[in-house]
Amino acid sequence: MSQAIHHTETDGVPTLFAYATGPVRAGLVFRVGVADETLAGAGITHLVEHLALHRQGLADYHFNGATKAAFTHFHVEGAEHEVVAYLHGVCASLADLPMERLETEKEILRTEEARRETGRLPLWRYGAQGYGLSSYPEWGVRQARPEDVRRWAQTWFTRDNAVLWVAGERLPAGLSLTLPGGRRRPMPQVTSALPAAPAYFSDGTGGVLLDAVVADTTAARLYAGVLERELSRSLRQEGGYSYTAASDYAPRRDGFATVTAFADALPAKQDAVLGGFVDVLAGLRAGRIAQADLDAVRGRSDATLTAPDAAVRRLPGAAEDLLAHRRPRTLDELRGELWAVTPGQVHAVALEAEGTALLQAPAGHTADWAGYTAAPTKSSYAVTGKRFESVRKDGTALVVGSEGVSLTAGGDAVTVPYRACAAVLSFPDGGRRLIGTDGICVEVEPGEYGIDAHTMATIDAALPAGTAVQLPPRQRRPEPVARESAGPGEGRGPGSAAGRRPDERTRRTVGQKAVLVIFGTLAGLWSLLALMYTVFGFSDPETTTGEWAALALFLWCVGGLLAWPAVRVARGTRKG
Repeated sequence: MSQAIHHTETDGVPTLFAYATGPVRAGLVFRVGVADETLAGAGITHLVEHLALHRQGLADYHFNGATKAAFTHFHVEGAEHEVVAYLHGVCASLADLPMERLETEKEILRTEEARRETGRLPLWRYGAQGYGLSSYPEWGVRQARPEDVRRWAQTWFTRDNAVLWVAGERLPAGLSLTLPGGRRRPMPQVTSALPAAPAYFSDGTGGVLLDAVVADTTAARLYAGVLERELSRSLRQEGGYSYTAASDYAPRRDGFATVTAFADALPAKQDAVLGGFVDVLAGLRAGRIAQADLDAVRGRSDATLTAPDAAVRRLPGAAEDLLAHRRPRTLDELRGELWAVTPGQVHAVALEAEGTALLQAPAGHTADWAGYTAAPTKSSYAVTGKRFESVRKDGTALVVGSEGVSLTAGGDAVTVPYRACAAVLSFPDGGRRLIGTDGICVEVEPGEYGIDAHTMATIDAALPAGTAVQLPPRQRRPEPVARESAGPGEGRGPGSAAGRRPDERTRRTVGQKAVLVIFGTLAGLWSLLALMYTVFGFSDPETTTGEWAALALFLWCVGGLLAWPAVRVARGTRKG
């Protein structure tokens, strides 16, 4: 049978069909995802997906849903009548979501989120908006109201914003998609939090991670494959530094794609892995692309394009292309492009990738020696306004102005302008965390800076509508950070002037403890000597009463002088 993908229509919904034997497979894809949300409303698309699937219950056939950066998928595999029932049920639920299930699904999503690991690369590349939201918790789920969820479903989950794909011997009889009208939504806006590239940041201990944005071409797909072979050869086979060295290619469906590469490392091997990783990238940029590697990657790609189920495998991606106003290419077109790629074209992709590369180095490591610029962890300016000094007297101050809020330390600052505030996390203890669209974060702690109630009310009133996120009590108050951390209660962040302070405070604490131990021990030993002389010295027949008293007083005074630094350090440690 033909390997072609055929275009048709079902109840006004564009439909892609590919012939396949066995169970029928189908998917309903909408052009909406995490990147269309706001930080304060993050998770609402995922919530709609869960609610739409609830009425399916437990079925003998396989079905599920998936919320991605720019698309939401509902897919199913089963007999014809099961597929028809599933798609009809999804459409009916989207038109009338089971709001009696809302709070239960919220709990399920929070449970799912607790075990989900989010990557930090999108945050650093895109900021706290658009594609960067995949790095953040789904803060919008907790406070989503029924009317908010209904409005989101009515706006995005429409007939004109959907594509159906089906793989089977024919389109199932009785297939019906009852969806409201709407309009095709454009792809999410691409933002940037990187003023320069290639860039790097330090975070984590698991290895080295890199991504780059390149034009979505067949040559770029092959570059990702060649990169994986080179990393595996250098870091695993030859160096023995890594167990996993891999790459991935993810089309963004807007004419560009993300190439991601990863190599794991034990703590003792991080230097070697980082150096080897950078060397592999440099070799590809220099044009050292072996024809044998290119042919091996090309051969694997061609095998997937000539497999019996090649057209079926391409259906979900083709549906995304159609929703993004891109014509899905045929298998013959893809194969023609595949065999026309030369090492020179792959080299051109390597150069393109260098210009957009973002490297995540293990914590404590840098990559400036390799030509990477440190990603910004502080702001270029501080607002002018009322200044609140930290009660810790460590030189930190919070400045509240008419345009925004800044946290300053020495000559550095992190600033969140009100107009560019993506979300403000509000805690019951009065604390606030302002997160800018660039990912910069400022902690506003009334107790830490002695901020009065009127000033806090002024800050709240100046923030854009719809940015407030009410969160439950936190277990501890976080340290000031520059970039938003992975979770709402974590106070970790990469090193800026503000973000480095926890490390500096840790170093000071270690020094204080050392002083405490040394002087405390000396004071204790000297006091024991003074006590022994006081008790037993008077019985010495060769010592007069005046000499005994003078020497005893001297010993106790020295003991007090030794104890004084230890007492001061102990008090300072408790205050900090």
